[in-house]
Amino acid sequence: MPTARVLVVDDSVVIRRLITQALEAETDIEVVGTASNGRLALAKLDTLRPDVVTLDIEMPEMDGLATLPKLRATHPRLPVIMFSTLTERGAAATLEALSLGATDYVTKPSNTGSLEIALSRIRDDLVPKIRALVPHIGPARTTPRLPPVVVEPRTHAGPAPRVQAVVIGVSTGGPSALAELIPHLPGDLGVPVLVCQHMPPVFTRLLAERLDAKSALRVTEAADGDQVGAGGVWIAPGGLHMLVRRSAGSNAVIATNSEPPESSCRPAVDPLLRSAVATYGNGVLAVILTGMGQDGLRGCEAVSEAGGRILVQDEPSSVVWGMPGYVAKAGLADRALPLDNLAVEITRRVAGSSLAAARSER
Repeated sequence: MPTARVLVVDDSVVIRRLITQALEAETDIEVVGTASNGRLALAKLDTLRPDVVTLDIEMPEMDGLATLPKLRATHPRLPVIMFSTLTERGAAATLEALSLGATDYVTKPSNTGSLEIALSRIRDDLVPKIRALVPHIGPARTTPRLPPVVVEPRTHAGPAPRVQAVVIGVSTGGPSALAELIPHLPGDLGVPVLVCQHMPPVFTRLLAERLDAKSALRVTEAADGDQVGAGGVWIAPGGLHMLVRRSAGSNAVIATNSEPPESSCRPAVDPLLRSAVATYGNGVLAVILTGMGQDGLRGCEAVSEAGGRILVQDEPSSVVWGMPGYVAKAGLADRALPLDNLAVEITRRVAGSSLAAARSER
């Protein structure tokens, strides 16, 4: 059976052993080597030929941030999963690593008080990411890889409804995808943008700050009670579901809660999309970007039933074509587009629907 070959890079002997032990129980994953810093890891790449590298950020001699550009220069498509601490410093370094070409990240277990709990957390977080990033592994992966799915544009009777809100769902590969998309949206887009990115606390605030510095739209981590309107992007806070609701007046406001995860995620895309449909009806433009799993599928069903429109990132430009793939294969997507075309398409649809609505009101 094909296996995913993993190179573990961390200066801590304890962490290297934990990762190795966590992965050893998986029949479709093998640790083919370890290294205590980036320099040693780079020297082993051609010999070990790993399918995935797990990379620590803080290491002596050559840390993760210094290693990434050199690794990308010789292995541009090799998946790299960062190992990060769940701290502000760790979150900032992780986002920088993602901007330098890291594929994804997991957070190191801390204060667990138990070796078994630490191993379980590493397994739960790391194993699904490895399997998603290495499509050839496992007993069901022995058939030749199929060509990318072609999504035929959906046809609708009558004109498109006026877009009142853009709702974006994204997971694996999301920070880089959002950095490509959000700064290319115009400051006069005219509708609010609501984003659910699967991320823990601290990370989402720093992600919002990084995007805000590069964008014409104001980007913030959402907070309960925030008024929602044109000119802003609200990112769901880590650890909480984000909803949008009508206030006592006509304004829309953010509501957050800690209800159980959906699709193993909190924040999750599905509850956000459902709330957007309840608030804006057929005025929702859903955009599902790269990500593992099928969060967003049920929400897109609600968008479609209400008469809203749905765009997905196409397979070739996605890090993992899970979330957008499920929506596309269900026949819900109006179009599947490369990441670098989505900002233009979103802008066109918002502007076009507003112009059509203005004409109909004359």
